[in-house]
Amino acid sequence: MPKFKKILIANRGEIALRIVRACKELGIHAVAAYSEADAESMAVKLADESVCIGEAVSSKSYLNIDNILQAAKTTGAEAIHPGYGYLAEKEAFARACQSEGVVFIGPTPENLSLAGDKIAGKQKMIEAGVPVIPSSSGGVESLDDAWSIAEEIGYPVMIKSSAGGGGRGIRICNDEEMLAEEFPIARMEAGAAFGNNEVYIEKFIENPRHIEFQILADKHGNIIHLFERECSIQRRFQKLIEEAPSPRLDEELRQKMGKAAVRAAKAISYFNAGTVEFLLDEQGDFYFIEINSRIQVEHPITEMITGVDLVKEQIRLAAGEPLGYDSSDLSIQGWAIECRINAEDPERNFLPSPGTITEYHAPGGYGVRLDTHLHQGYELPIYYDSLIAKLISYDATREGAISIMKRALGEYRMRPLKTTIPLYLRVMDDPDFRSGSFDTGYITRFVPDEDEDEDDED
Repeated sequence: MPKFKKILIANRGEIALRIVRACKELGIHAVAAYSEADAESMAVKLADESVCIGEAVSSKSYLNIDNILQAAKTTGAEAIHPGYGYLAEKEAFARACQSEGVVFIGPTPENLSLAGDKIAGKQKMIEAGVPVIPSSSGGVESLDDAWSIAEEIGYPVMIKSSAGGGGRGIRICNDEEMLAEEFPIARMEAGAAFGNNEVYIEKFIENPRHIEFQILADKHGNIIHLFERECSIQRRFQKLIEEAPSPRLDEELRQKMGKAAVRAAKAISYFNAGTVEFLLDEQGDFYFIEINSRIQVEHPITEMITGVDLVKEQIRLAAGEPLGYDSSDLSIQGWAIECRINAEDPERNFLPSPGTITEYHAPGGYGVRLDTHLHQGYELPIYYDSLIAKLISYDATREGAISIMKRALGEYRMRPLKTTIPLYLRVMDDPDFRSGSFDTGYITRFVPDEDEDEDDED
């Protein structure tokens, strides 16, 4: 039993509710920290206690370190679970928790520092013998240097923010002229988004698969992986549909990539839950991208195929308990698929669709899991991310999981909101998806992915 008696949940939406439920099952008092816009949220309703941490705008609530730490003190919470997003990967927040004697349920500040620095992190991977994508050895400050590096590693290349994440700020260049146009823009965007305008140049792997490995690590030096997740179906580097295991990997490649993931985690003395992300090319070669130092949105599909509750494991590990098992004790059981349900209209360039839900019906039945904070009468705030639900299907086979997902998507109702459900129904019927033949560019067959479309909406 974890030593914590009370945990503050510094997040919102479905992940806050997910953590509330895990705490209750562990016999831990759950405190929901909420903004003024989320006073009637399901996490607040179901938590044992709740505390307002500020105004609706995230900078004055979910990103306000002082307010969150004060809430922990006021309620007597011994630990804070940050969920994903917001402060989950902020070194400053983890250090502030440490200074105040509150346990941060997540990686160490040192882990967050290295994981957040793409250049330093990549160097650690090279030293550990983990395959990496050819790139500049450090930050690139001048266009002449960018041209020189691009010529050396070969076009196409990507300009990426050293401090970035979540697929934001990436620009792909096919030749010198494009690089000249995009380089200053990329530096400006990096500075505006992350407070650091340093960028680096990386080889663009064409038609890759995006494969990630879930890892767990305790304070006693034990690090394991819990197999892979296929995350190739994404739009502008934002994941839409994930599945576990990957239809692309055979057992030999799975073992090879899994061992590389553990090496990557050991290279930075990683602690708690995290994800090691790779690109897999058409020849079967794979390359390290980054370590996501938090619980992932798509963690439920790993839970479904392993039987391991990752949120409970986060709490248990943060309390100092040893893992108590290794990868050989786990096996892949069945197949799971997750669709991220966003309040966006795919027919209108994913235009956000906030509003009040006047009709709500959740799918159910065999093989269906729904992680959401929605209910009839719920009013979607305009201030936050468009993710409103995660629909997960599970069956013994991939074909069965697809059939269950298609059925569950057809049952799901949340009127009058526009959502990504119609898009996912089309994907479930697509022969290439059903055969597992897709890559990170797959979704552009269904929706446009051109800059001018964004301009039309502005």
